[in-house]
Amino acid sequence: MRRKRTNLNSMKQRLLITHLNPKSPIAEQYRTIRTNIDFSIADRNLRSLVVTSSSPGEGKSMTAANLAVVMAQQGRKVLLVDADLRKPTVHYTFRLINTEGLSNLLTKRATLTEVIRKTDVDNLYVITSGPIPPNPAELLSSRAMHDFMTEALGIFDIIIFDTPPVLAVTDAQVLSSQADGTVLVVASGTTEKDAALEAKDLLQKSQARILGVVLNRQPIKNSRYYYYYGN
Repeated sequence: MRRKRTNLNSMKQRLLITHLNPKSPIAEQYRTIRTNIDFSIADRNLRSLVVTSSSPGEGKSMTAANLAVVMAQQGRKVLLVDADLRKPTVHYTFRLINTEGLSNLLTKRATLTEVIRKTDVDNLYVITSGPIPPNPAELLSSRAMHDFMTEALGIFDIIIFDTPPVLAVTDAQVLSSQADGTVLVVASGTTEKDAALEAKDLLQKSQARILGVVLNRQPIKNSRYYYYYGN
């Protein structure tokens, strides 16, 4: 059992390619995404960002984590929040205990300072999901969520929210309406065009500011090697 747990942690940790191998072509792609996000909202200061997808398994959590790393590497003080209160993964990625997190904060069972976790990446902090609540959408749209964002923005340069897929539940729409920008992740060869368009329409109806789309799992040929971007 101990061996299986170690292998799981190693597998999850590999998702942080931008931290473990910052000079790799894949890490460079994440820095390109960071730059494109900055250019897309050049007229204002981006303080909060939602990362979501149309359906499960398209790589939105991996994208959110690696994007948080490259922004922290730029010198910004970054807070990555696992706002997927249904199937959280951030605590696996950063190998953190998930006994307390966002759900505790939003239900007034913990304070902001109690749920913030420092990571091995300089300038990068994390709030895990905490125990899975029975009413995720209601918590994310609550006054407590608004108060949390206001308090956190007084401490951090940018907050990145990893949210559930748009077509599965309304959580991403709820948060996108409050954030400065939203990035939609789609998987090459997997995401159906109609699903991506429907997700885009739902986000726009919630008044989300869609900054762009990340094409994940796209094979890229670079000199003698084939790099698998995003995986």
